[in-house]
Formats: sequence, C-alpha cells, structure tokens
Amino acid sequence: MTERRPRKDALRNRAAVFTAADTLFAQCQSPDGVTMADIAAAAGVGKATLFRAFGDRTGLIRALYEARLEPIMNAVADGPPPLGPAAPPLERVPALLDAVLCLKLDNRHLALALEQTGADNPYATAHYEGWHALLRDTLDRIPGLADSDFTAHALLAATRADLVAYLTDGKGTPREELREKLAKFTASVLNTGSGQGPAVEH
Repeated sequence: MTERRPRKDALRNRAAVFTAADTLFAQCQSPDGVTMADIAAAAGVGKATLFRAFGDRTGLIRALYEARLEPIMNAVADGPPPLGPAAPPLERVPALLDAVLCLKLDNRHLALALEQTGADNPYATAHYEGWHALLRDTLDRIPGLADSDFTAHALLAATRADLVAYLTDGKGTPREELREKLAKFTASVLNTGSGQGPAVEH
C-alpha cells in the first residue's frame, strides 16, 4: 500500500504555520508567550488545524525545530567534511558544536522553547540524546580521550539555548566572539591547541 502524499493545501498550511511561528518566536520577549492561538491567527488557519497536524504545542515546536535542523542533519549524515562522517574526529567535533551553536543563535527563542518542553529532564529528550550519541561516538574515535560520554555532555552544555540567550541577549556577546570562544573551549577540552576559530561558515 503506497503512502498518501500530503494534500497541497495541507503543505501550504504547514509552510504558513512554520513561517508564522518563526516570526513570533523571533519577536517574542519569552517563548512561553507564544501560544497555539497566536500561531494559528498569524498563519491564518484554525487552531483545530494546528492540533490535528501537530498534536499540541510541543509537537509543533519539535516539528519546526526539526525543519530548521534538517540541512545540518543532512550534512552530518552524508555530507563532506567537516560535518560529514568522513571528517577526522578532531575536525568534526568542533564543527558539530559550531553548527549547533549557530542554529541556536539563529533560532534562540525557538530553541529555548524546545528545551523547556523537556523541563523535567531535558537530557532525556530524543533531540538531546541524538546529539549526545553523535558527539560521543565521534569522540570515541580520538585516541587517548577518556570518558567520551561525559565529555559529550560537557561540550553540549556550552551550547544550551538558555546559556546562548544569556550570553548574547543578556551579556551582549557578539556572534563571532561566541563562536570563537566555543572553538577555543572545545580545543582545550580535546587538548588540540588554542583553536583556530569556527570551521564552518554560517
């Protein structure tokens, strides 16, 4: 049995919802202030349409974040170095972290909303577990590096959305300075020198 393709109006609605949600999260003071009703009104669709398509607010946030993450994940899965699987681990680890950081810089309030959906245990979400596993497995390929599991957690902690928002919005740290700081921190953890700055253009 062939899988039915989404109808054209459903695809249009989904695109309109994502555009509206992007705008609302970018302009909000706090991600908690963006409701399903707000998104529905901005997208010009009924609130019931959102619930049918995404289940609830958490489902919508996850779907939108995954859509923004898709180009990175495609590059991670089968792209060229430095993000792709053929990259040497000492090159790939900082590139992966820089990609995560840039995604959160570009989608700060959306990323905050996603992390808050797992407020009881943000480290048990599928999103976090996937990144941790990828980073841990890459770290495992670095000779002499001890405890790749903990190291992956520690490195990912430097890219948490609440920290990124605090440093950029609260402390006024410029984007490129934050990327440079992360590159140097990663290099120090991996004991690979002082760091040469971001490896990927974003």
